Amino acid sequence: MSQTDAKATILARIGHALRDEPAAPEVPRNYRRTSSLNHDDVVEMLEDRLTDYKANVYRETTETLPGRLRELLGDASTVVPDGVPDTWLPEGIEPVRDVNDSGSVLSARELDALGAVVTASTVSCAETGTIFLNSRPDEGRRALSLVPDHHVCVVPLDTVVELIPEAFERINHADPITMISGPSATSDIELERVEGVHGPRRLDVVLLG
Repeated sequence: MSQTDAKATILARIGHALRDEPAAPEVPRNYRRTSSLNHDDVVEMLEDRLTDYKANVYRETTETLPGRLRELLGDASTVVPDGVPDTWLPEGIEPVRDVNDSGSVLSARELDALGAVVTASTVSCAETGTIFLNSRPDEGRRALSLVPDHHVCVVPLDTVVELIPEAFERINHADPITMISGPSATSDIELERVEGVHGPRRLDVVLLG
């Protein structure tokens, strides 16, 4: 059977199964949609979750951020999205910009040769310890946060919420979304934790505010 015939068969079976046009059941929406915690408690919850997921968490201000980035990045070659402010970056570090003067972006091989990436973030959910990147100019395309081995993610405190519904309200669902809960990790067949399989092996989160 050819691929075209197989596709036609599958679609025909789906059509047959839906021939009586069943009505979709109404989905209950009785879960919490608004946090009742104060913001300091929400931020503390996020920090606790991220630490539990083996991310390194730091609290900085706009004045201390460049010094922290210098400490975290060291001598690593670093890529940043075009929208990351120059004021974030320490003096003496000349990062690689993802988009060059001709408008082309770095290849996966070129990204893999770089040591680290610095991005911003759109919103973070404290309940699940999840950081959302929404492909904004200061976050870049998905490959930037997935290929380099070390990701430094800046999370402004005013973007931290408690609940997933609150986070989803701040997301542009028309653009690619990357959700990060700690460094990339999985378990092999013997349940041994392996890091860096599907993304960065090291995640540093800077809570900015």
